[in-house]
Amino acid sequence: MNLRAKRNRSEVRVFTDSLNDIMFFLMLFFLLASAVSNPQVVKLLLPRSSAGEQSVAKKTVTVSVTQDLKYYLDKQEVPYENLLDAVKAYVQPGEELTIMLYADSAVPIQHVISVMDIANKLKIRLVLATEPLKE
Repeated sequence: MNLRAKRNRSEVRVFTDSLNDIMFFLMLFFLLASAVSNPQVVKLLLPRSSAGEQSVAKKTVTVSVTQDLKYYLDKQEVPYENLLDAVKAYVQPGEELTIMLYADSAVPIQHVISVMDIANKLKIRLVLATEPLKE
């Protein structure tokens, strides 16, 4: 009787081949998600629209109007009196410029119209940002 017989020992192995694929897809997802978000936007509660699309132009300037009627130009606070000159500094000859207007839903419409007047004076296209209507 042989007491020292070899016992069948199973080897424990961890297969990491599929983990590489999962890590690649996670990295790809976060890269795409970070590219979609716009860091130049002040966080506002936007009005809702059934056609909640946003236009992406070649060169855009973000103008935000907060609930307490503060004006921001690309996250930099600008008094309304200086907004025309500040936007005019972005205008380059021969280049199409678009203003993305982010106005809080509680902002009176007159303040939105005043930014539209600035865009009309400078002959710049203006797009009003909205959130999609939730059904």
